[in-house]
Parts: sequence; C-alpha cells; structure tokens
Amino acid sequence: MLRAAPGLTMLLFLAPVGAGLIGTWLPAFGIFPALGGDEFSLAGWRELFAYPGLGSALRLTLVSGILSTFLSLALVIGFVASCGERKSFQALRRLIAPLLAVPHVAVAIGLAFLIAPSGWFVRLVSPWPSGWDTPPDIATVQDPYGLALTLGLVVKEMPFLFLMTLAALHQTHADRRLAIARSLGYGPVTAWIKTVLPAIYPQIRLPIYAVLAFSLSVVDMALILAPTTPPPLAVLVLRWFNDPDLSMRFVAAACASLQFGIVAAAIGSWRLLEILVAKLARSWLTDGRRGGSGSALAPVFSLAAGAICGLGALSILGMAVWSIARRWRYPDVLPSAVSLDSWMRQGSSILNAGLNTLSIGLAAAAIATILVVACLENERRQRVPSNGRAIWLLYAPLLVPQIGFLFGTQVLAVHLNLDGTWLALVWTHLLFVLPYVFLSLSDSYRNLDERYVRSALCLGASPGRVFWRVKLPMLLRPILYAMAIGFAVSVAQYLPTLFAGGGRYVTLTTEAVSLAAGANRRVAGVFALLQALMPMIAFVLAIGIPALLYRHRRGLRGIA
Repeated sequence: MLRAAPGLTMLLFLAPVGAGLIGTWLPAFGIFPALGGDEFSLAGWRELFAYPGLGSALRLTLVSGILSTFLSLALVIGFVASCGERKSFQALRRLIAPLLAVPHVAVAIGLAFLIAPSGWFVRLVSPWPSGWDTPPDIATVQDPYGLALTLGLVVKEMPFLFLMTLAALHQTHADRRLAIARSLGYGPVTAWIKTVLPAIYPQIRLPIYAVLAFSLSVVDMALILAPTTPPPLAVLVLRWFNDPDLSMRFVAAACASLQFGIVAAAIGSWRLLEILVAKLARSWLTDGRRGGSGSALAPVFSLAAGAICGLGALSILGMAVWSIARRWRYPDVLPSAVSLDSWMRQGSSILNAGLNTLSIGLAAAAIATILVVACLENERRQRVPSNGRAIWLLYAPLLVPQIGFLFGTQVLAVHLNLDGTWLALVWTHLLFVLPYVFLSLSDSYRNLDERYVRSALCLGASPGRVFWRVKLPMLLRPILYAMAIGFAVSVAQYLPTLFAGGGRYVTLTTEAVSLAAGANRRVAGVFALLQALMPMIAFVLAIGIPALLYRHRRGLRGIA
C-alpha cells in the first residue's frame, strides 16, 4: 500500500490540473459541444481582443503582480542580509506564524478598512491637522494604478517568502558560510550576499515563482482592492464565466488561456533575468572586495519590514473593532458605542458558513497529511532519494493560475456527476493544500534520526509498529503543524469554492468577499475576523496538543 501512495497521490493531484487545462483550452478555440461548439474557431479570441478595456486590464495585472513580487523579495533579502544579527530579526520570526495564518481575503478587507478615505489612517489625522471634516476624495482603495492591490499582496506574500528563506538558511548551513566570510574581513551585508544568497536562491526559486503566479492571477484580493473598470485580467475572466450569456464562456476560456500564457511568460522572463544577473554579478562575487558593514541599510529594512507586519496586524485589529462597532461616525478614531448585534444577527449565516469551512478544511488537510506521510514513509523504507522533479510537480497547481484550469476542472466534475458536491469541494481544495503540507512536513520527516528506527527494529518491532509507536509520536508536532498549514490554505480558497461548489456551498471566504463589496463594514468585519481566527485556532491546537501530551517527556517536547 505504501508503494502505491506516490502514484495515487500524483493521480489525485495532477489529473484534475491536466484535465482542467484541456477543458479550458478547447473552449478557447471553439470546442465545447455542450454549447454548440463542434469545430475549431477563433471567434472567442477575436471578441477578447476587441474588448476595449483589455489593454488596461493587462497593464494592471502585470504592474501589480510583478511589482509586488519584486518588492516582497527585495524586502526579504534586504532585511535578512542587514538585520540577521539584530533583535528585529528574531521579533519578525515570532510574528510570521500569525501573519501566515491570516487568509488573503481577511488581509484585503482589513487593509481596505485602514487605507480607505474614511478608514483608520485618515481618521487619525482628521479633522486636525488635515482639515478633513469629511472623507477626502482620494482613491486609496480600488485606485486606477492598482497600488492598493500591490500593497495588499506585499503584506501577504512577504511573510511567506521570509519563511521560505528561513528554511533555506537552515538547509544550506548559512551560519557557517557567513562566519567564514566574516573571518576573511567581509562586512555583514556583503558577506551574506556573496556567500549565502547564491546558496539559498535555488532553494527559494519555486516559492518565488509561486508568488509571481499568484500575484498575476489573484482574484479574491483584486475584487476588494483593485479597480473595477476595468478590473485585472483574472477578475475579468471570472466576470465572463459568470455571465448569464452562455456564449461568453468561449471568451472567458480564451481570456483564461491568455492569463496562463502571461504567467508562463512572466516566469520564463524572471528565469532569464536570473541567468543574466548571475552572469553580470559573477565577477563582483569573486573580486575579493570586502565592502562596508551595511549598517545604514539595517534601519531602513527594519522599518520597512516592521511596517508591513504592522499593516497585517492592524488589519486584523481593524476587523475586530468594526465587528463590534454599533456607532462609528467619521472622524471618530474609535466607535462611540459597541455592541454584539452584528454577531447575533448573522448567527445562522455564521454557523452555516463556518461548518462548511471547517468540514472542507479538515477533510482536505487530513487527506493531504495522510498522503504526504504515506509518500514520505515509502521514500524512507524504499531508500528513494528525494527528486527535484517531484517538487516541480507538487508546485504545478501553484504555478498555474487558478482561473486558467478551474473552469476545465468544473467541466470534468460535471462529467463525473460531482459538480456542486461536498466531495468535489474537498478534492479541489486538496490540489492547493497538498503542496503546502508536503513542503512543511518533508524536512522534519527526512531529518528524523534513523538510529531511532534501527534501534526499534533491532528489538524485534515490525516496520508498522515502529511507525506507530516510535515515528508518529516523535513527529506529532510537525505533522499537526503541517495539517494546520493545510487547513489555513483550505480556509483561504475562494475560486476553487466558487467553481467546485456551484454556488451550493458558502464558506467564510466566499461570504467575506461578497460582503466586502457592500456598505456594511460591521458584517464584513464579522466574517473576515472569523476567517482569520479559524486558522489561528488550528495553529494553537497544533502547538498545544503535543505540549499537553508530552508535558512529562522533555525529549519529545524538543522535537520540531
């Protein structure tokens, strides 16, 4: 059964992606028999290119996606290089888990609360010293340049890249490299860039590509922070897929194919840029110049990283305050009256959406964890070396834009009589949950000292008994933590829930996005806060359960 685990995982994992791409590309070229498309046609492409707002949508997509990825990466590299030995570095490490647990939609709604013309930041300077007795007529949210969307993406993706960088630092023995360079007289920043960065960048390349692909095709955050006339390309695709005129499916499929091409071209261009920078920097890396200490950069990057993390924390706090606000008039900084009326009135909706979110998330995370543990256990028993190709395959749903294959996946679900079912929702969420579970658990599983296993085998225990009585207790903390990460990823899914659920299942995420477009910030704050709290509770349980079980076992408490 263990030997079949990798094949079964890849089948469950990659088959929907491949079928989804085919199911999207065929209608893009006129092949969709259910709607009368029986022959090759470019009508959908002609109608797409005739759309008057296509150029603006493309510009908005490229600027927000590429700029946010570049800023997130530059901020992470600059902060780690200049502040690795400072207290701010350790402080940010402690804040990473809570920020990662907050879904994208919750960050977007909270950020909109902060930077809106009537938001918290404007209230702090109104009416004095700004003189604004009424909210200023400034497009700070849904601005035509997509700056609010870019900022929201940086707030969410910078912690993810920082976490991936921390894992790469551990894998490449960065401390040893840095110590050797410092002993040769190199300044801290120069030593880090010349010796550590070339070693860790290959380790974080795939996460960078995943961030780039997501930023170029994000829908949920764009619905809240991006302009609407025209919106980014991914939102345009969703709008056409949901159009009552079924002939627009062909245009939507063509636009989804264009979105896929844009993401592929962006990743390819980024890779070419990496090669060019590597060639140009080779002489500088080996010229022996020690460089300065970089002390002037540390305050700048500390302030920038702290500001980004502060925005994320204030977003959560803002949602909490709005959810209990009864009367909060402009320009009051705090509500003049608080109440739980918004929570009480939404009781039935909260229960329905919360139960759906909980059941789908737990099922997807549990299935992903079982499959990943089975694959890793088979790898250890069969002595199979870790394969770089498998990592690329695992990243496939993260590198392919969701809007580019979910429509085809929905067509597949219709043919299998699964469309709009709970099983289809879990299966679709599993596509995005499994990569994160594998990435978070694989290092801990592979790094477990093999001597424990050999000692148990020498005492006569079977491999199965060794797994249940030795490995599983020792790896309980990382397994639960990986499951919590998978649950958080499931909670954040918006597009997969829309396409696979067929509108029959509402979750906290779909409700939060729908309510964010309305005028009632209190109700939107309720659902966004719940969406943020649910993954945090999962992380608390993942940390607390092993601590409780192993409170009398000091050695097991230390295993991470």
